[in-house]
Amino acid sequence: MGKTADLTTVQKMTIDTLKKEGKTQKVIAKEVGCSQSSVSKNINREAKGRKRCGRKECTSKRDKRALERIVKQNRFKNVGEIHKEWTVAGVSASRSTTHRRMQDMGFSCRIPRVKPLLNKRQRQKRLAWAQDKKDWTAAEWSKVMFSDESKFCISFGNQGPRVWRKTGEAQNPRCLKSSVKFPQSVMVWGAMSSAAVGPLCFLRSRVNAAVYQEVLEHFMLPAADQLYGGDDFIFQHDLAPAHSAKSTSTWFKDHGIPLLDWPANSPDLNPIENLWGIVKRKMRDARPNNAEELKATIKATWALITPEECNRLVDSMPRRIAAAIQAKGAATKY
Repeated sequence: MGKTADLTTVQKMTIDTLKKEGKTQKVIAKEVGCSQSSVSKNINREAKGRKRCGRKECTSKRDKRALERIVKQNRFKNVGEIHKEWTVAGVSASRSTTHRRMQDMGFSCRIPRVKPLLNKRQRQKRLAWAQDKKDWTAAEWSKVMFSDESKFCISFGNQGPRVWRKTGEAQNPRCLKSSVKFPQSVMVWGAMSSAAVGPLCFLRSRVNAAVYQEVLEHFMLPAADQLYGGDDFIFQHDLAPAHSAKSTSTWFKDHGIPLLDWPANSPDLNPIENLWGIVKRKMRDARPNNAEELKATIKATWALITPEECNRLVDSMPRRIAAAIQAKGAATKY
């Protein structure tokens, strides 16, 4: 990546813009994502008025516009499929040339971010919920015990199709992969506060109201004693059927535990979702051979979560609330 010729058109334009703003070459290199020598060579090349060496491009501006339209029509196509469509459109270019032109336009092949599907009513409820909680302080959020289930697989390699996008398009709806409720399987239940994490529970059967109340009795209550002692706390869980069942609501009333009202389909507002992501990233190099080894790896990794990580995630709640309000209830970057 050190050669000036390796810089894309977008990178060169970004370098010129940041240079005009008075940024140093070191700062420019960090923001653009290239070496400092590449920045220096590009600036010097522009200053001396040197033209690009090499043979003339075989594609015109019109060809490039056609290619960009093809990519934007379906960003989940691979280079071969895009090249075939471009050729059908009358452009004579190789597959590698197609790839280079896409890079020159600023397109990079990335793993798409996953966002929940939200209908209009859900967005309205999320917005109302965020506006109601916008004045909560970090101290108030520290009294909330966040909980969730997550699915862990032995293989972490299959991340699905990749997407073509430019810098700054990570949140573009056309570049997102919609998430849905994952199918019932062996799941892991966990809880956290701003101070630490609670004990894990491995779920061996379908989670109905009765199973969930067993989890609450044998894992949530000990977690509450561990995280809060005798202090009051508020419990958070999503609106899964087992969580919102009448018998579960009765269980909480009988135990005198207040619940945090929670909008439907809102994993991006729950900091424990990010905690699951941290655990899975730390497990990326692990290669368990069976379910028991996988459980042992999860337990060991969960035990490595620091109070600082928990505190940082819960402290992000005011920012999550602000992002939800700014997005008018739509899914946020979290």
